[in-house]
Amino acid sequence: MNKNKFLFIIFFLAPCFLFSQNKNLSFFINAAVNNSPQLYEYRNLILSNRIDSQLIVAGNRFQVSGNSNSYYAPVINGYGYDVAITNGQQLQALIAVTKQIYNKRNLDVQFQNLRLQLDSLNVSSTITTQDIKKSVIAQYITTYGDQLQLDFNDEVTALLSNEDSVLKKLTQKNVYKQADYLSFLVTLQQQKLIRNQLSVQYKNDFATLNFLAGVVDTSTTKLDEPDITVVKNLLYDSSAFLLKYKIDSLRLLNEKAFINLNYRPKVNLFADAGYESSLMLMPYKNFGTNVGINLTIPIYDGHQKQLQYTKINIEERTRQRQKEFFNNQLMQQIQQLQQQLSSLESLAEPINNQIRYLETLINVNGKLLETGDIKITDYVLGLNNYIAAKNLVVQNMIARYQIMNQMNYWNTNK
Repeated sequence: MNKNKFLFIIFFLAPCFLFSQNKNLSFFINAAVNNSPQLYEYRNLILSNRIDSQLIVAGNRFQVSGNSNSYYAPVINGYGYDVAITNGQQLQALIAVTKQIYNKRNLDVQFQNLRLQLDSLNVSSTITTQDIKKSVIAQYITTYGDQLQLDFNDEVTALLSNEDSVLKKLTQKNVYKQADYLSFLVTLQQQKLIRNQLSVQYKNDFATLNFLAGVVDTSTTKLDEPDITVVKNLLYDSSAFLLKYKIDSLRLLNEKAFINLNYRPKVNLFADAGYESSLMLMPYKNFGTNVGINLTIPIYDGHQKQLQYTKINIEERTRQRQKEFFNNQLMQQIQQLQQQLSSLESLAEPINNQIRYLETLINVNGKLLETGDIKITDYVLGLNNYIAAKNLVVQNMIARYQIMNQMNYWNTNK
C-alpha cells in the first residue's frame, strides 16, 4: 500500500518537475521548426515533385486505350444521310497503342525543370527556416533580457528590504531623520513597483515566445543563456539567399530549351486492333489491325520563337540587376552589423569596471549606513547609479545577442 502511494505521488509530481526545468534556445527553435505549417507544406511539395518525376516517366511509356464508336443513320422513304458517306451504320471497338519516339531531349528538359523546382523548394524551405529561427531567437533574447532584469531587481529589492529593517531601528533611535527614512521607503516601493512591471513584461514576452514556437503552455520557466556565436566567415556564394538567383538563371535557360523543343519535329508511332465494320458486307470478317507513324514539322509561326526569346532575355536582365542590388545591400548590412558588434564589445570592459567599482561602493556604504556614518540620500544615489550600470550591462548584452542573430541569419551553411 505504501509503495502504491509512493508511485502515485511520483506520478502526480512528475509534471511539476518537468515544467520547472530550464528551457534553452534549442528547445524553442526545434519546436518552432517542427510545428511550422509552412515547412510542412514545403516537405509535401517536395514529395509531390518526386511524384511528378514518376508521372513523366509513366507518360513516356506505351499508352494503351480502348475506343468504341457505334451509330445507325436510317434512311426512311428516301430521306436521310447519304449512305455513301455514312454507310448507314457503323460498329467500332478498338484497342489503341501510341508511343512517342525520339523523345530523350524532351525528357531531359522536363526532368531538368523538375530538378530546378526541387532546388527552388529546398531554397525556399531553407530561407523560411532561417526566418523562423531569427524570429524565435530574437524573442528568446528579449525574454532572457527581461529575466536578467527581473533577477537583478529581486536582488536589489532584497538588499533594500534588509537595509530597511536596520534603518527603521536607527530612525527610531534618532540616528537618521524621519524624512530621510521616508525617502528610503519611497525608493524601496519604487523597486517593488518596477519588479511587478518587469514580471508582467516577462510573462508577456514568454507567452509570445511560446506562441512563435507553437508551444501550448501558459507557464513560465527559467531560460538558459542563449548559446549564440557569430559566424565570422559568411559563405556568400553558397548562401540560399543568393542561390535562388542562380536557380532563376538556370530556369530561364531551361525555358529556352522548352521553346526549342516546340520547333523540333515530333514523331509518334500508333497502332490499333479490334473490330470496325459498317455491318453491310460480311461483318464477321471486319476484325483487323492498323499501324502507322505521325510526323509533325513546324514551318512558320509568325516569329513567335524570337519574341519568346526576347521576353526571356528581359527576365534575365531583371534577374541580374536584382542579384547585384541584393548582393550590394547584403555586403553593406553585414559590414554595418560587424561595426555595431565591435562597438558594443568595446563597451563591455568599461561597463564591467564601473560595475566592480559601484559594487565596492555599495558594500562600503551599506556598512556605513548601519553605523549612521553616511546619509541615506548618498546611499540611495550610489544605489541608483549601480542599478543604472547593471541595466546598461543587460542592455549591452541583449543588443550584442540581437546583432549576432541578425548576422547569423544570412548564413545558411551552418
